[in-house]
Amino acid sequence: EVQLVESGGALVQPGESLTLSCVASGFRFDDYAIGWFRQAPGKEREGVSCIANAHNTPTYADSVKGRFTISRDNDKNTVYLQMNGLKLGDTDVYYCAAARGVRIGGDYTPISDAKSGEASVYDYWGRRTQVTVSS
Repeated sequence: EVQLVESGGALVQPGESLTLSCVASGFRFDDYAIGWFRQAPGKEREGVSCIANAHNTPTYADSVKGRFTISRDNDKNTVYLQMNGLKLGDTDVYYCAAARGVRIGGDYTPISDAKSGEASVYDYWGRRTQVTVSS
């Protein structure tokens, strides 16, 4: 059974930090890019950050660049999102997701950086964790 389990969400004050974790199981973790998304009520899911496996160069939404850092530990099937300098606008439900890439023939082409923020390219989703930033 494929599972992505997020944890680490909490209620914090502006300027504080949190680290979210996403633990994966049920699929070959090394073959998948892992992304973090967030979604506010009534809004579309927004890509926050993504880390591929082939080159491990992460991508970030402009709104979090310089504040958030994504990393992965393939030995633990885990991806982390270190969030520093949290703002009120970071309050959202956060999801992690896994993307295998585009299958062409018998091979897969990893998702491009340009596509890494699009929810539609991801194959598996976690259940979410709540981050609330409030004074």
